[in-house]
Amino acid sequence: MVNTRAELVSISALSYPDMFRRRVALSPNKVAYHYPALSEPEEWRTLTWAQARVKVDALAGALLDLKLAKGERVALASATRIEWVLIDLAIACCAAVTTTIYPSTKAADAEYILTDSNAVFLVAENAEQLAKVVGRPALDAQLRCIILIDDDRLPGELNDQRVVRYCDLALRGEAFNLKNPNRVAESIADITRDDLSTIIYTSGTTGTPKGVELSHGCWTYEGVSVNAYKLIFDTDMLYIWLPLAHVFGRDLLSAQIAVGTESAIDGRVNRIVQGVGEVKPTVMVGVPRIYEKIRAAVITMYPKRGLKGRISRWAFAVGRDSRSYRLAGEKMPSWLSLKYRIADKLVYSKLKQKLGGRMRFMVSGSAKLSAQVQEWFYSAGIALIEGYGLTETSAIACVDHDSRPHFGTVGKPLPGVQVRIADDGEVLISGPIVSRGYHNLPQISAQAFQDGWFHTGDIGEVDAAGYLKITDRKKDVLKTSNGKYISPQKVENAIMANTPYAAQAVVIGENRQYAAALVILDRDPLDAWAKRRGKAGLSYAELTQLPEIRTSIDRCIRRANKRLERWETIKKYVILERDLLLELDELTPSLKVRRANVLAHFSTVIDDIYTEESSSIPFLPEKQTERSGS
Repeated sequence: MVNTRAELVSISALSYPDMFRRRVALSPNKVAYHYPALSEPEEWRTLTWAQARVKVDALAGALLDLKLAKGERVALASATRIEWVLIDLAIACCAAVTTTIYPSTKAADAEYILTDSNAVFLVAENAEQLAKVVGRPALDAQLRCIILIDDDRLPGELNDQRVVRYCDLALRGEAFNLKNPNRVAESIADITRDDLSTIIYTSGTTGTPKGVELSHGCWTYEGVSVNAYKLIFDTDMLYIWLPLAHVFGRDLLSAQIAVGTESAIDGRVNRIVQGVGEVKPTVMVGVPRIYEKIRAAVITMYPKRGLKGRISRWAFAVGRDSRSYRLAGEKMPSWLSLKYRIADKLVYSKLKQKLGGRMRFMVSGSAKLSAQVQEWFYSAGIALIEGYGLTETSAIACVDHDSRPHFGTVGKPLPGVQVRIADDGEVLISGPIVSRGYHNLPQISAQAFQDGWFHTGDIGEVDAAGYLKITDRKKDVLKTSNGKYISPQKVENAIMANTPYAAQAVVIGENRQYAAALVILDRDPLDAWAKRRGKAGLSYAELTQLPEIRTSIDRCIRRANKRLERWETIKKYVILERDLLLELDELTPSLKVRRANVLAHFSTVIDDIYTEESSSIPFLPEKQTERSGS
């Protein structure tokens, strides 16, 4: 078995497009991509690896015809879709560099990324993205070409001589390749593993985004190491909905090419459940919130006193009792085995069918996942494992294995990747997946990348079996006025895992007497609750302030508090009357909370929490409740 770093490097491709062409040669007629036709009724189309190469070569030829040169930057501002995948490969075939931009990025932030990366081409998904760059003097001088995927401009709108329609690229590229049959291959052959492939900007939760430089070798090594880990196989189908502007989504494309899996590509978050049911994937990768929402939907689906609600709670209690046997690979007692089969038929099988009926396992990454959520899915016979990595490590550095999950850990490092814990508890990572540094930031790079080790900023520990557990963020620990340290992430995870109606939770308490929380409720289960109780006419703000909702959330927060140390427990909380908003900089483009901005915008609410004489926000009752099955 090939597992050492040197062995894996030696068998890895020389570049990202070289890895793609090797995959085409190995399995030309195998389906590579499923993608929606965006028609009514919904229809899924396919591309084999050979068909994908034809499209990529034509796009690359068009880019070369448009005078894109080696090392030049092409910014890609689009949601996850098949065109993103193909043109990113084409950019790589030209030895150019992809710079990713979230489609939700505001115009000023997009301009910063474009200017900082010195992008000369832009691939814009539609007129909305085009409007962010047209008419900006600095970009008018810098951008030579703008490729428009969906030309949804109104007549006379956003006319710009630099705009080239995506649909016109294929013919242009085919004509170029006929005249220059070896040009694309020569461009690929000119790329080395050390050449820059991608610049991905961090989400900027604490400041200006930093451009992380990832080489071709980062992606090719990710591919061979994931393949060597034997987690996914060429018989699998991945469901890729994550933003490809994010390193996690982009990394899945590398893993897919290396392993040879099929992938369904569809970034429409509102269609994940329908899409999964249609294409029936075997592996899905997501962020914790997706899995929290699935769990919350099941938990809140039936009234607690109804027959279906009682059956569901009984089934998950059976699943909880079975976990220790199944995790240890031991046979369950006959009485428990019988109960589990009944629970599977009545409850678990319906959840599995909602997930397409073929799901082998699911992976959570990008943020810490609650072990409670993992345990709940495992109760139903669905393995939900956790991975760990950062933009600076090309996403996946560690991942658990579905064959024997270790709840609460992010698994072991990928083959050839090393993890070390510094004296202060910080997690350090070394290996070919580590970025070469931050774009245009040599001093910050020197601090973060030292002697071949990337300093992650996360606090963690490695157990005797080699499994990594992330416990804190180095800079995100709160200190109360009583001198107690609190990890907001730990407390927020406890709240989210035990509050099915919660969409977000922001823990506060720096230099305060105790921990408190701002809670934002999820509109979907809240609306379903309102309909069941004849309150469908009330607004979101009105629903969040109902006494019945407050009583329910009280019960959930008390349940979360049972899983925390006494000094970490939430003493008071406020249900906010609105969502956190991207346009107010309360969220990053990847929807992470910008804590400092949230605290500033809700400072009056927070001050009221800590006003002793305030009667509008009483202390949370200490009443104990029954622990429900997780």
